[in-house]
Amino acid sequence: MTYSIKHALGRFRRSEDGTVAFDFVLWFPLFLFFMLIGVEVGLVGLKHVKLERSMDETVRWVRLNTGASPTHDDLKQMICSTNPVADCMSNVRLEMRNMDLRQWDGLPEDYSCIDRSETVTPMNELSLGMDNELMVMRVCAEFNPFMPGSKLFAKFLGDDTMLSKNENGYLSIRKSTAFVQEPR
Repeated sequence: MTYSIKHALGRFRRSEDGTVAFDFVLWFPLFLFFMLIGVEVGLVGLKHVKLERSMDETVRWVRLNTGASPTHDDLKQMICSTNPVADCMSNVRLEMRNMDLRQWDGLPEDYSCIDRSETVTPMNELSLGMDNELMVMRVCAEFNPFMPGSKLFAKFLGDDTMLSKNENGYLSIRKSTAFVQEPR
């Protein structure tokens, strides 16, 4: 009996059947993970481009229509026209304020995205500005990533980039731009 077990184990050890299947099982999940991360990075890049494009179009409209006085929701609707993130009107936060070049204080660092734990999110500052004033617009959009494991690449990007991850697992894109208000 021990001879047959030893003989079977020796035959199993010398056999080369299934070596390709072993390599496939070992390496395919890793390649699949990297392919899906590539898709996720492409989708995040598309969201970046859409948000930046809609922000540029909104800023252009504000600069050229100096007599108009759009509301916060009007500007948010203009930014959401390209649909940069899902459910854009509730997942995008907008701030526009005038800045003084002679007494530059810098932008406050406490600008946050949507807090999903709160029932009501207070509106940030919105100022349309006067003639020849420097205006700064900041937009933050939150979205749920395509792949749950893709939050890893946001961690590697760090906090100083335009992409960050909050404690609820949502990724957020932060964009800002500055422009000078045209004379009326």
